[in-house]
Amino acid sequence: MNINVAGKSFEAGRVFCIGRNYAAHAKELKNDIPDEPVIFCKPPTSLVSHLQHEIPFPSFGSVLHHEVEIVVLIGKAGKPESETDALNYIAGLTAGLDLTMRDVQDDLRKQGLSWEKSKAFDCSAPVGEFTPFTPEQQLADLCFSCAVNGVSRQSGNTGNMLFPIPRLIVEISRYWKLLPGDLIFTGTPEGVGPLLRGDCIEINFAGHNCLNP
Repeated sequence: MNINVAGKSFEAGRVFCIGRNYAAHAKELKNDIPDEPVIFCKPPTSLVSHLQHEIPFPSFGSVLHHEVEIVVLIGKAGKPESETDALNYIAGLTAGLDLTMRDVQDDLRKQGLSWEKSKAFDCSAPVGEFTPFTPEQQLADLCFSCAVNGVSRQSGNTGNMLFPIPRLIVEISRYWKLLPGDLIFTGTPEGVGPLLRGDCIEINFAGHNCLNP
């Protein structure tokens, strides 16, 4: 998937995701509050552009949940030296969905298995239209939301993150050198819920409707 931001073009590559980054969401799923960021990955085939107006419904499982998140686009290669330096790696921001087959995830967790089947399936990571990141933006005060069939489901603010965006960038770079086109899904707030076939889902970031399939 190609992403254009401020006249620059990026080929989307790796998709890093953060689990349990909002305490209220961890509690609603009866999960422990983590001591450090929980990182998992999705393949590029999980991505869905904001230009695609229909998202295929998975052919397996029975309980599909929406999880709206702020998504960070990485603009250059390297490993930031500090959380302040991490800001220099951000090319753009948007909101996206970490679609999750909850019944499949619950079954995998009971068996002590990894989450890939429930989280990393094709078209499980729709992303909105990216806006350029500027140093004036307050990463600790970004509002975003999700509505289904016109009814508000989730409303979040990055100020409630357990691990703020710069920390996430540094933490990921400890294990993987950052590359242009990398995406980071930064975690979802409380209010996750089911999606049915034919539902219309809207996600908003900073007052801008960035995905309305």
